[in-house]
Amino acid sequence: MSGHNKWSKIKRAKGQTDAKRGQIFTKLGREIAVAVREGGADPESNFRLRLAIQKCRENNMPMDNVSSAIKRASGAGSGGAALQETSFEGYGPRGTAILAQALTDNRNRTLQEVRNAFQRGGGTLAEAGSVAWLFESKGSITVDTGAADGEDIALMAIDAGADDVSIESGYLEVYTAPNKLEAVRRALEQAKCTVSSAEITMIPKTLLVLGEEDAMRILKLMDRLEELDDVQRVFSNVDFSDAVVEKFRAGA
Repeated sequence: MSGHNKWSKIKRAKGQTDAKRGQIFTKLGREIAVAVREGGADPESNFRLRLAIQKCRENNMPMDNVSSAIKRASGAGSGGAALQETSFEGYGPRGTAILAQALTDNRNRTLQEVRNAFQRGGGTLAEAGSVAWLFESKGSITVDTGAADGEDIALMAIDAGADDVSIESGYLEVYTAPNKLEAVRRALEQAKCTVSSAEITMIPKTLLVLGEEDAMRILKLMDRLEELDDVQRVFSNVDFSDAVVEKFRAGA
């Protein structure tokens, strides 16, 4: 499962310095709009909105911007009503599975943009259902361990209801059932653990190990897809090595 987390960390690190910060904020604003449309403007009673706000914090989006986005989404004629959630499935180099989730007000436009991105990246767009079955929805919590004992934190997470834990160098990835994400996150925070991210995500059931050249091509394709305005998140079933991650990060 840890390969998924490495891509997430690349995105967060890139987002700290990327000149396209405005694009990131726009995507976060869309997520807020849909969350408010579905569950209302009160984050205490709207789990999806709480997750969206947490993601805004992770990306250093000013809280004034977050409040404004919630107010806009709550008002009449807000853009959230026009946004449609949709997923696109495809294959990257070496037949790797790629899943892209989007929020769009024009599915045909987004479909063409995603198709072009796949083609330019050496992949192909596939029919619905072709690769989605290779992934499962999970809660994912990243805990920065620092000098703390990762084993102790892992045991706390399991006791709080986590399904699985992956201990990495300097951090720990906790996986939960989607409906247990909030409870496990709160338990870890109450135990004074440093939770750096928490989200509902798509985890590959099995991971593929590729050579450096092919792995770099997949990362470039995923990055190309995620740079599209309408694409919110991209997932693959590739296990990226630390060396490949660092090489890609250096050139990003």
